[in-house]
Amino acid sequence: MNTLKKHRCRLLKTGLHNGFYNMALDQALLEAVAGGFSPPVLRFYGWKPAAVSLGYFQRIEDEVDVQACQRRQVDIVRRLSGGGAVFHHAELTYSIILGAAHPLAGTGIQDSYRMLCAGIVRGLGLLGVDAVFAPINDILAGGRKVSGNAQTRRMGGVLQHGTVLLDSDLDLMFELLKVPDVKISRDHRIRDVKERVTSLKALLGREVSFEEAEAAMARGFCESLSLDMLEDEPPLPRETEEQRAWELSQP
Repeated sequence: MNTLKKHRCRLLKTGLHNGFYNMALDQALLEAVAGGFSPPVLRFYGWKPAAVSLGYFQRIEDEVDVQACQRRQVDIVRRLSGGGAVFHHAELTYSIILGAAHPLAGTGIQDSYRMLCAGIVRGLGLLGVDAVFAPINDILAGGRKVSGNAQTRRMGGVLQHGTVLLDSDLDLMFELLKVPDVKISRDHRIRDVKERVTSLKALLGREVSFEEAEAAMARGFCESLSLDMLEDEPPLPRETEEQRAWELSQP
């Protein structure tokens, strides 16, 4: 008999949205969970149009070619979490939001990364990908990065979000992001990143749809973290969170 304690959690599949709304909804959900209005949340989403997200402390002029983003119709948004600039294109993104005292929040950031990223490792396994957690916050398959993750702790809550690459377009990424002024050619830098980064398409030799990846990751998180998924029955009306996200996403 399974004696593991189940953790109540809302499962939200919010589909494809622009980057401003995506980041605003993460913040609205963090406010709701940290404020005690909602149980923990596991959310899956995508980006339409593509976007570059900046870490909380980054300066846009240092990291992004704004004109290139405008030309390519790529949003530029800021995350609540730290870390480097990320190009969001052909990917599944997740966020998991907990109260700071929740057992899955761990005893510290590294401890919680290890626990929470187990959901991605398990989900990838369900897709047929042998993956491992690599501290501080990456998931590797065949020695190459297929998922990057970031976390912030504020308002009495924990927000971790990350990506699972369905495919990659590193040439476009390097067109949009600025690279350090070092004595390495752009082509050499692209080749170096291609050797360190991979995608589900490259690993499995086939297209993996957003929906297939979403289903596998939801099951992976549920199994590895012992989640008792709720059919979106929060004490706080969903419309309240969406209204808050809309307010936050406005210029």
